[in-house]
Amino acid sequence: MPWFAGVDRKKILWYPTVDPNACVRCGICMNCGKNVFEWGENGIPRVVRPYECIVGCTTCANLCLGNAISFPPLEDLREFYKKHKVWGAVKKELIKTGKIPK
Repeated sequence: MPWFAGVDRKKILWYPTVDPNACVRCGICMNCGKNVFEWGENGIPRVVRPYECIVGCTTCANLCLGNAISFPPLEDLREFYKKHKVWGAVKKELIKTGKIPK
């Protein structure tokens, strides 16, 4: 599925950052289904696989007990999708594969 319409995932700046001063070490981020985080030696989670993060997902930030996880502004992502015509390309592929009607 071409979720990014041929755009290299590494060009899409969407992944979490952790504020070590706000982190309460609750560990909820370690529940990420894409294994974006690893527990650091200093007891603070680290983002080690940023491009595995699902674009648009903010579950870890929503559930972080210390509100230590943040993402780039959603509007920046929407502008990127608009500029690179991602929405149209994805819709075309969804029609082609029969996931949505013409």
